[in-house]
Amino acid sequence: MSRGSAISLVIVVAIALIAVAAASLLHDGLSSRAKPTAMENMMARKVRHMAIPENARKLQNPVAETSENLRDARLHFADHCAICHANDGSGDTMIGHNLYPKPPDMRQKETQDLADGELFWIIENGVRFTGMPSFASEGMSEDSWKLVLFIRHLPQLTAEERIEMSRYNPKSPEDREEEKDEDEFLNGTTPQKSGTTKPHQ
Repeated sequence: MSRGSAISLVIVVAIALIAVAAASLLHDGLSSRAKPTAMENMMARKVRHMAIPENARKLQNPVAETSENLRDARLHFADHCAICHANDGSGDTMIGHNLYPKPPDMRQKETQDLADGELFWIIENGVRFTGMPSFASEGMSEDSWKLVLFIRHLPQLTAEERIEMSRYNPKSPEDREEEKDEDEFLNGTTPQKSGTTKPHQ
């Protein structure tokens, strides 16, 4: 094969690969509701792995796995992370379904196999071109390490822990009012509707 033919073949293969990658990335237009292809998932994981500095991947969690630390992390996760990731780490939320790429199911091998340092780095720095923001704050790294403990615990999360977490999920004023009315009803008192006044005795 001549040198010119070899160069032409390389160019054709490169154009074909670019076309396949573009078709994969642009399937369903630019909608964030699309499901990433297997190739996109594989490429995203590879790029994320390469983007995390090697010294960060080697970091070990300095926070002890105590019940107190796990509870702190569980409630922190419920308040700050569950809106996208769900209390159980599945990513099965309204926001999670509409992100692109979707939040991973953190109970699965792809997340659980990450090193502690990788999980910490992702929490602290976020992931560019996704919905995962950076949560690095001065003096708050211990909270991120606690979250690493909780992510490791997700496959064993109990029903009782999920119920406790649901009380710490962010709620709208309407949700809070509905909960208050339900509590009053269950406790045998009639909820006082806003805008009404108590009758004169």
